Order: sequence, then structure tokens, then C-alpha cells
Amino acid sequence: MSRERATALLVDFDGVLRRWDPAVAAGVEREYGLTEGVLGEIAMSWGLLQPVLTGQVSHAQWMVSVADALTPAVGADRARAAVQEWQSYRGEVDPDVLAFVREVRAAGIRVGLGTNATDLLDADLAALGLTEELDVIVNSSAIGVHKPAKEYFQTACAALGTPPGRVLFVDDEDRAVAGARVAGLSAHRWSGPADLRYLRAALAY
Repeated sequence: MSRERATALLVDFDGVLRRWDPAVAAGVEREYGLTEGVLGEIAMSWGLLQPVLTGQVSHAQWMVSVADALTPAVGADRARAAVQEWQSYRGEVDPDVLAFVREVRAAGIRVGLGTNATDLLDADLAALGLTEELDVIVNSSAIGVHKPAKEYFQTACAALGTPPGRVLFVDDEDRAVAGARVAGLSAHRWSGPADLRYLRAALAY
């Protein structure tokens, strides 16, 4: 049985609409005498990450925890300075994805941002000039549940005002894609701008 055609689009932020240059973190780690990859390793450890993604702690508190974990290696002052410098970089918008989002919205299709993010998301969207580029923002830290939970996707579809079977979700993580499919959405695993041809065909606007 063929699926109904999607009438709304839900896109992930980090890894899809926003890109991160790994050279930035690597440069900070070299400057402060830190082990290569340690900033991301600590920040993304589930014990620190899960509370900030569900709004139990703030982005600022999360970064204090990262600095605390680095303190034994370089001292408190240098640890705080390293984290502050690392965090001053807020990523870059993928121009191809942004052009696609604009194209889809111009065709009358609602576009939501579906992201596991912190309470810094609104500030990041403003800094990157994205505030007016999306119809709906679904931030895990604001709703208290993160991808790939079924409840996350139910909330996103409700925000889009579209039943799950008519929503196309795009994410660069397999777990999120699998979770979306369990929740009844169409989902595509993002691998880069070459995927846009498929997504345009899937939406057929």
C-alpha cells in the first residue's frame, strides 16, 4: 500500500540545517593543552547530555559541568576559558538546506525544526538568522522529551497541525529516523545535499 504524500516537513538542526566545523574545537583543545576530542566527548556523555536535552538543567549549567570535568587536567581557570572559547562558535547554516526550506515553504508546505537542543536554541536561531525561516520549532528541552521517543514526534506533528502519516522527517542519526518511523512519520536519513533531489520528489510540490 502506498503512503499518502507528505504535506509537512520536519528537519533536524545539527547535522542537517546547521553544520559544525570540527577544526574549531580542535584548535581550542590545542591552545589549552587538552586531549584531542575531549570537549565533545565530555559534553556528549549521556550523563551530562540527557538532562540538558530535556530541560532539567540549562545550557550554562551543562557547560559548567564540562569545565568541571576538565579542571583536573588544566586547572579551573583554563578549563572555564577553554569551554567559553569553544562555545563562542555557534556553527554555520548549510546554504543548500536553507534554500530547500525556503523553496518548500514558498510552495505552501509547513516546515518545522525538530531538534534535540538546549535552552540556547532560540538565541542560536536568532544569531544564525533563522528565526523567520521556520513555521514551527520543536525543542526537546522545551517539551521535556527528546528524539527518538514517540512522544517527541507526536508533539512535533501536533505543532505542525499535520497527522504523522503526512509528515516527512529528515535527520542525520539512524536512531532518530527509526523513532520517527515507529511514530508513523515518513523519515529519511540525511547524508548530504545530494539527498535534496529525493526529498523534492517525495514532497512533489
